[in-house]
Amino acid sequence: MGDMTNSDFYSKNQRNESSHGGEFGCTMEELRSLMELRGTEAVVKIKETYGDTEAICRRLKTSPVEGLPGTAPDLEKRKQIFGQNFIPPKKPKTFLQLVWEALQDVTLIILEIAAIISLGLSFYHPPGEGNEGCATAQGGAEDEGEAEAGWIEGAAILLSVICVVLVTAFNDWSKEKQFRGLQSRIEQEQKFTVVRAGQVVQIPVAEIVVGDIAQVKYGDLLPADGLFIQGNDLKIDESSLTGESDQVRKSVDKDPMLLSGTHVMEGSGRMLVTAVGVNSQTGIIFTLLGAGGEEEEKKDKKAKQQDGAAAMEMQPLKSAEGGDADDRKKASMHKKEKSVLQGKLTKLAVQIGKAGLVMSAITVIILVLYFTVDTFVVNKKPWLPECTPVYVQYFVKFFIIGVTVLVVAVPEGLPLAVTISLAYSVKKMMKDNNLVRHLDACETMGNATAICSDKTGTLTTNRMTVVQAYVGDVHYKEIPDPSSINTKTMELLVNAIAINSAYTTKILPPEKEGALPRQVGNKTECGLLGFVLDLKQDYEPVRSQMPEEKLYKVYTFNSVRKSMSTVIKLPDESFRMYSKGASEIVLKKCCKILSGAGEPRVFRPRDRDEMVKKVIEPMACDGLRTICVAYRDFPSSPEPDWDNENDILNDLTCICVVGIEDPVRPEVPEAIRKCQRAGITVRMVTGDNINTARAIAIKCGIIHPGEDFLCLEGKEFNRRIRNEKGEIEQERIDKIWPKLRVLARSSPTDKHTLVKGIIDSTHTEQRQVVAVTGDGTNDGPALKKADVGFAMGIAGTDVAKEASDIILTDDNFSSIVKAVMWGRNVYDSISKFLQFQLTVNVVAVIVAFTGACITQDSPLKAVQMLWVNLIMDTFASLALATEPPTETLLLRKPYGRNKPLISRTMMKNILGHAVYQLALIFTLLFVGEKMFQIDSGRNAPLHSPPSEHYTIIFNTFVMMQLFNEINARKIHGERNVFDGIFRNPIFCTIVLGTFAIQIVIVQFGGKPFSCSPLQLDQWMWCIFIGLGELVWGQVIATIPTSRLKFLKEAGRLTQKEEIPEEELNEDVEEIDHAERELRRGQILWFRGLNRIQTQIEVVNTFKSGASFQGALRRQSSVTSQSQDVANLSSPSRVSLSNALSSPTSLPPAAAGHPRREGVP
Repeated sequence: MGDMTNSDFYSKNQRNESSHGGEFGCTMEELRSLMELRGTEAVVKIKETYGDTEAICRRLKTSPVEGLPGTAPDLEKRKQIFGQNFIPPKKPKTFLQLVWEALQDVTLIILEIAAIISLGLSFYHPPGEGNEGCATAQGGAEDEGEAEAGWIEGAAILLSVICVVLVTAFNDWSKEKQFRGLQSRIEQEQKFTVVRAGQVVQIPVAEIVVGDIAQVKYGDLLPADGLFIQGNDLKIDESSLTGESDQVRKSVDKDPMLLSGTHVMEGSGRMLVTAVGVNSQTGIIFTLLGAGGEEEEKKDKKAKQQDGAAAMEMQPLKSAEGGDADDRKKASMHKKEKSVLQGKLTKLAVQIGKAGLVMSAITVIILVLYFTVDTFVVNKKPWLPECTPVYVQYFVKFFIIGVTVLVVAVPEGLPLAVTISLAYSVKKMMKDNNLVRHLDACETMGNATAICSDKTGTLTTNRMTVVQAYVGDVHYKEIPDPSSINTKTMELLVNAIAINSAYTTKILPPEKEGALPRQVGNKTECGLLGFVLDLKQDYEPVRSQMPEEKLYKVYTFNSVRKSMSTVIKLPDESFRMYSKGASEIVLKKCCKILSGAGEPRVFRPRDRDEMVKKVIEPMACDGLRTICVAYRDFPSSPEPDWDNENDILNDLTCICVVGIEDPVRPEVPEAIRKCQRAGITVRMVTGDNINTARAIAIKCGIIHPGEDFLCLEGKEFNRRIRNEKGEIEQERIDKIWPKLRVLARSSPTDKHTLVKGIIDSTHTEQRQVVAVTGDGTNDGPALKKADVGFAMGIAGTDVAKEASDIILTDDNFSSIVKAVMWGRNVYDSISKFLQFQLTVNVVAVIVAFTGACITQDSPLKAVQMLWVNLIMDTFASLALATEPPTETLLLRKPYGRNKPLISRTMMKNILGHAVYQLALIFTLLFVGEKMFQIDSGRNAPLHSPPSEHYTIIFNTFVMMQLFNEINARKIHGERNVFDGIFRNPIFCTIVLGTFAIQIVIVQFGGKPFSCSPLQLDQWMWCIFIGLGELVWGQVIATIPTSRLKFLKEAGRLTQKEEIPEEELNEDVEEIDHAERELRRGQILWFRGLNRIQTQIEVVNTFKSGASFQGALRRQSSVTSQSQDVANLSSPSRVSLSNALSSPTSLPPAAAGHPRREGVP
């Protein structure tokens, strides 16, 4: 099924349909063409062709009230004739395509070329080979047998390239597969309400068939095309299909067309499904996209990853944007562009790559120069034509060494580590009730500094119960006795609640004995219906007497009205309107109130003020949500103008005010305490009354009495942030948000304004990273604006889920804390890997470089380097990226956006271990043969057999890496590196596995790996030196980082009053994080590489008291200047003239965001 392309799928449906056309009164084609019409055209067409919607229902053999019978054969037949509600996914890339993509890597191409040249030359035996006149760099005739084995090196390089490619391709493939799995999981969770055989049932979206009667309500994402049969006040946002932002009002006689992929913004109703899957409007767009998809594939590989064009069973919005997804991407740029971490990593990798390239070029040049000078100048050998091939072979060998340096310098493992780490976290987060829709959200969450949470359902249980009531002039502190309430009042009350609430809201008997009754539908309405049941009354008879079709007019609840009203026609032709809503809003519109005798009496403004003081505020201070229920009678003639809402919703008579309790979830206070300890501010943004909100915030621990905080209402918030002209000013928001903890009675726009204000603020040192939770359709804009949007899986509307990055499958705030933990863990895993990787790189590059310069031959051969690189990289990324998170991650502050990837402690570890490893390797290289009493491996001729000497160096190098991998598990300078090591079986397996393979390579690797088997005592020495790493790790941990001032560029500058010229530059360098990352990577590399040349300069610099980087910067900036001019991203340019005029050249990337205090 999955492989079927859209067009086959489509034609198959066509064929089926023609054969069965007779079964139903209209064919799929007719319905499809009908759905392409809009507005009045559609109404005319329905009238002319079918008569009315009822007639279409009859032709499709369905009933507008009872729905489909729902028998299996009938559903099957409908699926066959009209198609399934499923859009076949685009074919995934094949494994071969992925292999081809992996082969595009530049370094690999260079290596392949080098290997092929090397292979070619080894088979070419030039005539001059035996010629005594040809120089062999350092004497020593070759063995005949050995000359035969010349091809092995080339072959081995090719083999290892193949390994790298396969690993990369396999990884991409499994990532794609996981992503599709995740996608289909999201789809299976999407359900929709339909009527079948008179029962309202929820079915998976894919099961919807043509002829179904679907119930649509506020917040739904329509899963198929259909005709509006009946409903009230239905408004649809069709922007995803038409691009028009205005909401379209639907009615049977003006515009009955409901299209898949559009959003219900208001109201409710029923629709008859007329087109599903590839025949729906969204499906048609998708089919077109699928056809034109091949060319686009390259463009939007990234977009697809996030828009999940994976098996879409009608996830319409995602798809409906298929076309303009890219524009949407540009619009919400900061959200969907590379995440913070990816940005930092890409820059770092590019920088390291450039440094590696320079190094390898220098290596090759030095080798070639040394060889030519030595041969032709010192030994005065002539260049004989028959010797050319021999010399070329030498040059190729030098080239291969150069390439090897480059390969080792580039950390290929980085992208791998990120992918593995994210994929692993996403999988595990599923278990913690976090369904991640966008991979990078996972790691952004680790940097979150603020969470703006909804109250209802997230912090509270969303199980509403009425606990207090004010009826007939009496304030009852618990549910009143039914006999104490006047019968007239009681009847009005029951009718007002039963009729003026969505008929889809019900209270059903509990599923298990002793459990609470199940609340279905809107929870506030459930609370009110529960109140009716507590008064020993029943709402069902009232509803069956006044079915939904008979309601005369409904003003549905929306965030502007904050109330809901329903008009019914009474038997005497007059009208009655029942109203309910937020008490302070409805009470303002009441001019009468029912007395104890059930008679209306006058209700003046001063009575209202008294009621607010005596009843509503006390209720709100107990954390109750207050709802006022009221009614109004209208005469039969003249009929009121129902569209003039202001006149209609006025002069009401108050029946009662109830206080509804929504208890705080038991685990929330603890979760919020964890957030606060982790340096994350939790703010509550709610539509509720300010007293209620404050009471709940205190219960949750968001505010503590006696602290300096703000609780504002939406109105007051707006007044404070707008200037005289009514425009929002960032400075004004900056005065408010740091102290704001509760925003009550807020509209969706207020929520969006607050989130945007916090994100755009430059008020604090670190730019804020904001997470937002939301469940309603109105939360969409804020969820999209936030750095990470959390939608509620249970209570959330489809619109909210669509705008979100992570779906909380259990609607629980404490799951957010888990997400923070995983996010921080991803960040730390990458840092661990970097710490390990860069140590390997620094050491390997320096060894290869100096070895090549001094002994004309890298002590680590190309194949060995590749083994270290491929295996160490790949496996270490697996081992370090799958560390499970611990609670201790929540004890530190968030890193924020501009924290460097490589902290000063990590820098200390990297350089410290590099010093240890280099010292030992050079000792072994120059005096190793004396220590072990073996032949020296230095100065061996071209094809000489592998020496024990160099094998020991290689083996020691690998052993040191293995033990350093254990050190790399901790990046904050902890002492116990073994802490929790057995909780990560993958890590243990990989370390032991690598060790085993290393034994095999050394003992049996022979010529291809340039290894000769070692004795047991030599092995012992290698392992012993490796173990030294762990001891050395403790030594490094003892050195206080604060003492190592010269590691400055890895940390963050603290502001001093008197700053020497150079440090000032440092400060201007508080730039865009990625840029800074680069500089950090670059300086680290140049420091490593230029160490020899820099020695003298450093000594002088220290004498003159300037900082260490001055010396380095002078060198590094020259090379980086040309490369980095292109990197001046970041719109906020700052005038740096004074800074730039200082003596040291300043890396140009410093045009990002300077720390404000630092710029002169």
